[in-house]
Amino acid sequence: MQAAADPVSHKECSWSGWKGQAVDLLYWRNVKQSGGVFSSVLLLLFSLTQFSVVSVGAYLALAALSATISFRIYKSVLQAVQKTDEGHPFKSFLEVEIALSQDQIGKYADKIMLYSNTCMKELRRLFLVQDLVDSLKFAVLMWLLTYVGALFNGLTLLILAVICMFTMPVIYEKHQAQIDQYVGLIRTQVNSVVGKIQAKIPGAKRKEE
Repeated sequence: MQAAADPVSHKECSWSGWKGQAVDLLYWRNVKQSGGVFSSVLLLLFSLTQFSVVSVGAYLALAALSATISFRIYKSVLQAVQKTDEGHPFKSFLEVEIALSQDQIGKYADKIMLYSNTCMKELRRLFLVQDLVDSLKFAVLMWLLTYVGALFNGLTLLILAVICMFTMPVIYEKHQAQIDQYVGLIRTQVNSVVGKIQAKIPGAKRKEE
């Protein structure tokens, strides 16, 4: 029984580890690591605003190949001069197993299927007006997105999203009490407006019984 439970525990620990690393990255626990990832992602996105995806991918591949080939030649010359035999400089990386196991593929496929089914059910519920208030909220959101789309393109929104991901958690952590207070006030006002709309629109009230 213990042997059967070990893979599950290992997967849970692995997921918790990845989740913890992501949280540490977004909360800038390690400033150098977070700064490196943040600047690299922004540089990539800004490059995509000026060049095509194919060009950016080709330039990145050329830069990586230039670095690895130069390092390989440098180590080979150094070994020849010093008459040492240290082997391939990237041997430790070449021996790392990077293939996905059948269990991992099945796990990710199950998650994708679960999210896809949930999304399709939610969209069906909204478009077929199972709940009038939720469908109206969705319509208002889509209407607002038409203005957002007119002002920003997809890459600009992605850049803004990355900036928010690396700044908002830190700001919230430092000013949590004030932010929670303002969010609570806004939520109260929104619920009050929604309640008034529900009272005036026939059939908009949620079934509570």
